Amino acid sequence: MAAWIFFRVPADSALVVYLKNMVMADLLMLFSFPFRVVAHMGFDSRYFWLINCRFNAVLFYFSMYVGMLFIGYISVERYVKISLHAPSSTATSASRSKCGLSVLHLVQSTTFSRVLAVLTWVLLFLFSAPNAMLTSWPANEHNFTKCMQLKTPLGIQWHRVFILFNLFLFWVTLLIVAFSYTFIAHQMYKAYHCIQRDSREVYRKSTRNIFSILAVFFICFVPYHVCRVPYTISQMSPLSFSRDGNFLLHQIKEGTLFLSALNVCLDPLIYFLMCPTFRKSLIRKLSGRKRKRPLSTNQCQRGTEEKDARQEETLKEKTMTE
Repeated sequence: MAAWIFFRVPADSALVVYLKNMVMADLLMLFSFPFRVVAHMGFDSRYFWLINCRFNAVLFYFSMYVGMLFIGYISVERYVKISLHAPSSTATSASRSKCGLSVLHLVQSTTFSRVLAVLTWVLLFLFSAPNAMLTSWPANEHNFTKCMQLKTPLGIQWHRVFILFNLFLFWVTLLIVAFSYTFIAHQMYKAYHCIQRDSREVYRKSTRNIFSILAVFFICFVPYHVCRVPYTISQMSPLSFSRDGNFLLHQIKEGTLFLSALNVCLDPLIYFLMCPTFRKSLIRKLSGRKRKRPLSTNQCQRGTEEKDARQEETLKEKTMTE
């Protein structure tokens, strides 16, 4: 229902473009869940495991990393939004070139966000597709217990490259998210001490909405990738760990991978907090009330812009007092 409501919101801002692509990634991951559940239940069928390893596992990781990247893009979009509104000294303002400001405005444009979204899907697909195409090694009914045993020799090498590439994407995204929200937290902390007491509730709500993305990222993706580093070492160099150590790493990896799958359940919280149009439509749908008028093409962006405008006013007041 959340996806059906959100797809009706016009993609007229970079934020909404990224959120819609997150919805698409969540739906793809959701489609992979039935096969993964059946696989963990011990269903013993050669053809089922071939389908699960060749297509379903690839779809799961493909959609997971697409969704992770769009969380990073939203962090950058929020950083650019705050940095454009942040007060600065006269010297700093003079040093801001028109070229730099034009780049910041370009990052927030819907054209740029759509192009970036297409490039993201294409790039991740090109890296993921060989994992499916190279998983076709002949196997008898009971001579394999892992998907790696179904891969061709080239498929095994590509799988290792794919894992290292995904780890690279995660750590780069983590650095971007950490930098963006450190800057945002610093700006909001400065604004908090100069706003009026009766306006602080609005500030708290705005802070909650923005940092919901940070919470989802750290809950869903950080534990898995922290565990993935030693697990990858154990896969590439089995003698680096004992048999019990390899087994423990595998169990931890599976447990943290479950947290990554919770991304599908937690992402709607981001939609609910970040987009007022989605929030109002969902509440109206759950309450059973009919929609009296069509969705405005600018309501979602207007809601976020109103919050940013309030922050901008408080930041300007602080600058004047200084």
